[in-house]
Amino acid sequence: MFVEKLELFGFKSFAARTEVPFARGITAIVGPNGCGKSNLSDALRWVLGEQNARTLRGERIQDVIFKGTRTAKPLGFAEVVLNVSNDDGVLPLEYTQVSVARRVFRSGESEFSINKVPCRLKDIRDLFAGTGLGSHGYSVIERGMIDDVLSDKDESRRFLFEEAAGITKYKQRRRESERRLEGVEQDLTRIEDMIR
Repeated sequence: MFVEKLELFGFKSFAARTEVPFARGITAIVGPNGCGKSNLSDALRWVLGEQNARTLRGERIQDVIFKGTRTAKPLGFAEVVLNVSNDDGVLPLEYTQVSVARRVFRSGESEFSINKVPCRLKDIRDLFAGTGLGSHGYSVIERGMIDDVLSDKDESRRFLFEEAAGITKYKQRRRESERRLEGVEQDLTRIEDMIR
């Protein structure tokens, strides 16, 4: 699996449609302060399913939409498209080219798609679970994550190792199943109360 390009429109400081191609090997984004380097990593995390606005350096999710400047009008939505080569079949899809898109409107509504087919956020998260390329994966490392790896907290390091080992996908499924079982147990308790 290889990230080929990131397309942005209306995401934070990217008012115009912008395409960022990635070459094979290590890619580093460099530039002066305020040029949008952090916005690129935020865009990558966001399209892969990040829901926490604070992680994206905002107060609410609509803060990722371009707000406008003296010369440019604010936009009504933000869109990020991630194009990935799946030649090695790491992603559980039959396609060799996978395009994941996320769009949010000022009203708060969101749209998600995989290869231009509408889907849920859960589908995108499940697609990348265990690959290292998730909203909390180890493929995009920011300054705070380096602190987590070097910290004395076992829990912080454990998450990265579990993601690299590919077991986070199974832990997520387990938590989801446990939540469903709790819901069924609560329903059974209600039914027993009604029968009594």
